[in-house]
Amino acid sequence: MNLRGLRPLTQKEIQWGLFAHTQRQRPARWDVTALRMIVNACRETDATSIIDLDISSLTKTATGITKEILHELRLVYFTREETKEAGFIETRHFGVSLNQRLGHISLTAIPQRWLRDIAWDYFAGILSSPRCPSAHKLDQLRRAMTELGAFLEVDAPGGGHDPAVLTKEHADRFVADQRHREEHALPSLAMVRSDGKPSIVTIGTRSIVFNHTRKILRTAMDNGVTDTLGLAREFVVALPNAGATAYPKRRRPFPDEVARALADERNLAELTRVQDPHDEGAQDIWEIIVTTGRRLGEVTELRWNCIGRLNGLAMLWHDQTKVGNYDAAIRIPDSLFARIAERQRKTLSRFADEHGYTPTGKERDGLALFPTNYRSTDGTIALSRPWFYSRFRAWVADLEVGHCVPHQARHTLATSLLRKGATLTHIRRYLGHVSDRMAEHYVHLSNSDLENVLEHVWVAGPGTAAPGELLAGNSSDALTKEQALAIAVDLARRSTPAEGGFCTFQPVVDGGACPWNLDCHNCDKFVLSGADLLYWRRKREQWRLLAEGAPDDATADYLHRYFEPTARAIDGLEKALAGLGLLDDALALDLRKPQDYFQRVWSTAFRAADLVNAGDEEQSEYSATCTTDDDHDPEQDIA
Repeated sequence: MNLRGLRPLTQKEIQWGLFAHTQRQRPARWDVTALRMIVNACRETDATSIIDLDISSLTKTATGITKEILHELRLVYFTREETKEAGFIETRHFGVSLNQRLGHISLTAIPQRWLRDIAWDYFAGILSSPRCPSAHKLDQLRRAMTELGAFLEVDAPGGGHDPAVLTKEHADRFVADQRHREEHALPSLAMVRSDGKPSIVTIGTRSIVFNHTRKILRTAMDNGVTDTLGLAREFVVALPNAGATAYPKRRRPFPDEVARALADERNLAELTRVQDPHDEGAQDIWEIIVTTGRRLGEVTELRWNCIGRLNGLAMLWHDQTKVGNYDAAIRIPDSLFARIAERQRKTLSRFADEHGYTPTGKERDGLALFPTNYRSTDGTIALSRPWFYSRFRAWVADLEVGHCVPHQARHTLATSLLRKGATLTHIRRYLGHVSDRMAEHYVHLSNSDLENVLEHVWVAGPGTAAPGELLAGNSSDALTKEQALAIAVDLARRSTPAEGGFCTFQPVVDGGACPWNLDCHNCDKFVLSGADLLYWRRKREQWRLLAEGAPDDATADYLHRYFEPTARAIDGLEKALAGLGLLDDALALDLRKPQDYFQRVWSTAFRAADLVNAGDEEQSEYSATCTTDDDHDPEQDIA
C-alpha cells in the first residue's frame, strides 16, 4: 500500500492505526481495497490529518476502518480530563474494554454543558468502580441524560443552560411529557434507532429514563455538585423512581398452532435454505433452544466439547452466565445428541478447510460450536445473538404466525413440564433458575393444570401398612432410573375418584362392585392425592374436637389411637407436597369446596331467626287474606 504523497501527519496516523489494529485481541479483517480507498481520499483532498477526512463518500467497510483509526487517535490526542471538555468519554482511559464495542461514548447530544459534565462525572465514577457496568447499561445512562437535556432545550428558559432557573415545575413537565409520549406511542425528542428512524417512547424506555436521571442527579446532589451549580433541590427530588413497573408483562408460551409451525420439518428446512444458506447453525441453535429451554446466549456460546455421555446418558454441558452457574449439565434426548455431534463434525471440517489441519486436544475443546467468521480467525468466537435474531425474525415473518421471539420457547417448555407432572423444584433445577419464584415467572397454568399436578402426588392411605408413604412423585433432588420407572408405572395406573382420594383397585376402576363395601379409608388400595389435602385437614380437626369433648381420658385416648394412621397419612402428604414445592398451592387451592363453583349462592347468608320470622309474617298475611275475602280462591295464590 503506497502512502507517498500524503501529508506527514496523515501518513503517521494511518500507520499508527494499522499498528494499533494488529495489537487487538480480536482484530477484524481489514480489506486492502478499503484501506487504499482511505489513502486515496486523503491524498486527493490533501488532508492535513485523517480527522479532516469526509467519510460520507467512503464505502461502509472503509468508513468502519476510518472510525477505528480515529478511535485509536483519540486515545493519543486526548487525556482523560481533556475528553470532558470535548464532550465524550473513552472507556479505555479507565482500563475498560467493552465487548464488541470501541468504547467511545459521545455526550455531545446533551445540549447543556452543566448537565453534560454531571453525566461525564457519573460515567467516570462507575468506570472506575470495581464492577464496571455493561455496554448496554452505559447506553441506558446516556439515553436518560440525553432525553432530559433535549426536553430542557425546548421547554426551559434559555434552553436550560442556566441550572439556577430550573424549578420543580420543569421536572414535573419533563415527567408528564415522558408519560404522555409513552401513552400515545410518540417518538423521542432526541433518540433515533440504528436505521435512522425515531425511537418510540415505551414503558421500558420511560422507566429507564426516570430511574437513571434520578440516580445521576441525586448522586450529583449528594456530592455537592448541584449546590455549586445553583440547581434547586426540588428539581432533583421531583424526578420519580420508576420502580418495578418497567416490564409488567411476561412472555407467553407459544400457542399450539405457532408451536406446530415452528417445529414443522419443512419450515425448519426453509430456515436453513433461505436464512442460513451457508449452514452456520441457525436450525441447530433453534432445535437446541426448543428441546432444552436454554437461553439464546447459553446456546450460541456453547463450546465444541459441550456434549458427552455420563453412565450411558446423553448430557449437555453449558454455562448459565446470567445466574453465575458455570459448566452445568442437563440430560438431552439422543436425537438432539446426534444433531449436536453432526454440528461438531461440520465445525471441525470447516476449521480444517481454512487452516489446513484438524485441531486436537486443548485447541479443539476451545473452539466454539457455532463459530463466527467476524473477528474470529481461530474459531473461538461464537455467533452473536443479533446474528440469530435477524434470521429468526425474517423466518417467522415468512411463516406469517404473528410476532414471537425465541425466549417464548423457554416459557413453553416450563409450562409443558408442569402439565406433565414436573414440580417447580424440578423445573427450577432444569431451567437454571435461582429460586422457585423465578421458575413461577416462566410457568403459565390454570387451576385445572394445578389440579392435574396435585393429583399426581400420591401417598399411601390410612389403611395401608405404611400410611403417608410417597407412592408417586419424589421429594428428593435426584431420581435413579428405577425410581423414575416406578413413578411412571404409578402415574400410568388408572384410578377412580373416591371420598377424599382415589381408588386404585382395578376391578372397581373397571366398573365392578367393591368387595369391601366401599370401606375406602381402611383399604390398602386407597390413595391420597395432593388435591385432597384440605379435606383431610378438616377431618383431622373434627377428630381433635371429638377427642377434646370426650367424657373421659380413656375415650379421648381411644379416639386419638383410632385416627393415628390417618394423621400419619396426612403428615406424609404434607411432607411430600412440601418437598415438591406444592404445599402452598395445595393449601391455596381447595378443589373440594362448593364455594369454588357456587360462590355467589354460598356467600349470600341469612340469620336463621330472621328466616323464621319472615316465614311467620308470610303465613300471617296469607291467613288474613283468606279470612277477609270470602270470594278469594286459595289455589290462585298457590299458582
